Amino acid sequence: MKTNKILKTILTWLPSVILTLFFIPNALDKILHSNQTEKIIANSTVMITTGIFLLVATIMFLYNKTILIGTFLLALYMTLIVCIHMYKGKPYEVTILIVMATIFASYIRKPKLF
Repeated sequence: MKTNKILKTILTWLPSVILTLFFIPNALDKILHSNQTEKIIANSTVMITTGIFLLVATIMFLYNKTILIGTFLLALYMTLIVCIHMYKGKPYEVTILIVMATIFASYIRKPKLF
């Protein structure tokens, strides 16, 4: 029985950990390399603010009491990225999948919220 509980916990948290491994480096890249060119917004202050926003949203996503707010913020951010990719003519299918995976990971951890 104990093995089943451990396995269930690992499988429940696996999608959230994978998404965290996507969002944290993205946020750190925006904070540490804020002077990136080829971005729609070239202002480094906006890039740093976006990186901090991503870090806070990811922490809220990982914390069970604020999972809904964190999911909303991460999904909102990635939805805006989908719009930017569509505007620039870049492939946007992967970003849509990340939005769906964020909501799915939240649902797996707290299905009663939905």
